[in-house]
Amino acid sequence: MQKPILISGIQSSGRAHIGNYLGMLKNAVDLQNTGRYQCYYFIADLHSITEDFNPKEKSKQILETTADCLAAGLDPKKSALFLQSQVPSHSELTWILNTITPMGELRRMTQYKEKIATGGESENVGLFDYPVLMAADILLYDAKFVPVGNDQLQHLEFTRTLARKFNSKFGKTFIEPEALLTETPRVMSLLDPNKKMSKSQPETCLFLDDSPDVIRNKVKRAVTDSGAEVQYDPAAKPGISNLLSMYSALSGEPIKKIEAEFTGKNYGHFKAMFAEVVISHFAEFRKRKKSLMRKPNKLRTILLIGSKKASRVAMLKMRSVQKNVGIAV
Repeated sequence: MQKPILISGIQSSGRAHIGNYLGMLKNAVDLQNTGRYQCYYFIADLHSITEDFNPKEKSKQILETTADCLAAGLDPKKSALFLQSQVPSHSELTWILNTITPMGELRRMTQYKEKIATGGESENVGLFDYPVLMAADILLYDAKFVPVGNDQLQHLEFTRTLARKFNSKFGKTFIEPEALLTETPRVMSLLDPNKKMSKSQPETCLFLDDSPDVIRNKVKRAVTDSGAEVQYDPAAKPGISNLLSMYSALSGEPIKKIEAEFTGKNYGHFKAMFAEVVISHFAEFRKRKKSLMRKPNKLRTILLIGSKKASRVAMLKMRSVQKNVGIAV
């Protein structure tokens, strides 16, 4: 019996931080290692250029993200790891899906509204059309499951809606993917726990390859709250709650147990111990990534092999799409 297909992507927008790790990388490795799925993981470079970027840095970012995936434990022998832009079918299917996508559906997307709230360069057609490309990423591979956190459920439901609409109009073509809900803590900025951790503000992030001294200094400066009790209360104590959430996710200990361990101890003591948890958890990651970054040709080869495998699957699906739409000659 053929294993169900699972797909997920990670943006190539610079060094991975703990939010990227807990949101995608850790789950991707865990799911790969269950042996229950055919796993396709891609570097989402097309998605990454919807926001301001430096073209001279993009190639380096792609290789660095690839190294992050491998250092975190993704195994090219178990999963197809590929580059989105090296599979042209992603862009082709996006265009075809655009023709059945109502503008109103895209205007309702929460993430789009959040990203354009500040205006500026980020407001562009690519950002507006982001969910359609995301739908194409999934539907091309007949993915049965998509690992997502609660914040991505709207995009996945949009993908399911497009699949139903296409199937109704052009005949059965796509599988409606199901959410594989993952326990992904919402990792917030170290300096502003009301905002998500963002690479655009490096001083607010814990990057996976930060040195031990950098980790200690960043954690030491992290915003906590009034009072001194180490207690999980996101509404009243967002700062310490953010750190507790990360501590629990990396250590594997329940938050209640961590709270008990630090009863009667102050924030400074907790931060010192939390920093050591981060340092220890990513010690092997730092070594592996350093080694991988010395071998850019190896990284390119892994992406090329994975992209060829993904392309074969995607092209077969596109032939069905073209035939059903009536543009195959």
